[in-house]
Amino acid sequence: MRSTFRTPTFRRAAVAVAIGSLTLALTSCGGDDDSGKPSGNTTSKSSGSDLQLPKLDGKSLQIAAVWSGDEQKNFKQVLAEFEKRTGAKVTFVPAQDPIINFIGSKVAGGAPPDVAMLPQPGAIKQAVDKKWAKPLDQSVQDELAKNYSQGWQDLGKVDGKSYGSYYKAANKSLIWYNAQSFEDAAAKVPKTWKEFLATSQALSDSGVTPMSIGGADGWPLTDWFENIYLSQAGPEKYDQLAKHEIKWTDPSVTKALTTLAQLWGKSDFVAGGNKAAVQLEFTKSVEQVFTDPPKGAMVYEGDFVQVNVPKTAKVGTDAKVFPFPAVGDQPPVVSGGDAAVIFKDSPAAQALVKFLASPDAATIQAKLGGYLSPNKNVDLSAYPNEVQRTIAKAVIDAGDDFRFDMSDQTPQAFGGTPGKGEWKALQDFLTNPKDVAGTQKALEAEAAKAYKD
Repeated sequence: MRSTFRTPTFRRAAVAVAIGSLTLALTSCGGDDDSGKPSGNTTSKSSGSDLQLPKLDGKSLQIAAVWSGDEQKNFKQVLAEFEKRTGAKVTFVPAQDPIINFIGSKVAGGAPPDVAMLPQPGAIKQAVDKKWAKPLDQSVQDELAKNYSQGWQDLGKVDGKSYGSYYKAANKSLIWYNAQSFEDAAAKVPKTWKEFLATSQALSDSGVTPMSIGGADGWPLTDWFENIYLSQAGPEKYDQLAKHEIKWTDPSVTKALTTLAQLWGKSDFVAGGNKAAVQLEFTKSVEQVFTDPPKGAMVYEGDFVQVNVPKTAKVGTDAKVFPFPAVGDQPPVVSGGDAAVIFKDSPAAQALVKFLASPDAATIQAKLGGYLSPNKNVDLSAYPNEVQRTIAKAVIDAGDDFRFDMSDQTPQAFGGTPGKGEWKALQDFLTNPKDVAGTQKALEAEAAKAYKD
């Protein structure tokens, strides 16, 4: 059990998804229908919305996030709408991982951003403990209460007080695949881990490497482990491991890593081989599945994969998706998210977070693709294709019933730092999947140190 690092109180139960209907919807859907562009409303009250924002003419704000490429570009369109409605000027500040360290350096220099998007509940707690984060005012809390399930509201709380508003969610239990590769191999969409390995073998026999793995970034590897562990060990053990109430040398971890090695341990199942996979960036791991010819038939990660699918591949037709296969009795669904947290309190900062908590803001980015909102009042028709509509519905239908990304619940030194902690241990495991015991020893040593600190 951790000593000084306390997790925020929130619900962590497995997302209830009708897996059969979800599989059908995700693998048979069409393409980019119902697309649209964000509106350019210039008033403080949006059409069809009761959102009230103050006039902020001349006010300047900074918002920091570890977002790049299309994700950053699309978010800037949301910020532009806030500027139109309020008269404020918002500057996006690119941050580096781990963002809590980036914030710390800005605080030390006396110039923190007004708002930052934090991807870990543990980071929110750390920011509160250091007295960097500022509470959300009642107006923002009222907006959250209208638009979010209690579980998502609680994720942003520390000791019962609201500090974070979750703007972005993720369903991190999806396998994306090249439809043509599956057709050529007569490969079946699997529902269980055993079937998944059989599908991988069928793809390999057809001449296509089954799996593209982006190991250079570290975090996708933690998500691989979490899905297997949640499905195999169950939600109670998942919660215990997340809080370090059981050690990483526990037999349940041994079993999960051994299961993962059934895939990672077959070098002909990994595009380029294991050593190359550790050097492969996540975005490249997606792109190479949907090139011609593909270097891999499948890639694992969340709904946000769509942002990195090449324009030459049509989501829902060329790029399809199925739920992460069940390893144990139940298929896993792991969620993640990014929360807006205020670091320089002001009416303008509170107004920006209130806007981000509204369906107005989320709808703009939903229409642009590659984004998922936990806001229950975002109309599903805003999403540009049936794939995203189905994934979004699964998250909303789960209500309070979900499990949050385990590594995002841990101290950032363990679960969220490039080249260290869990990221490094699992990169080493991808390089040498036979070393289960050594990997567990490394994970426990790093966890013990991080939780103690």
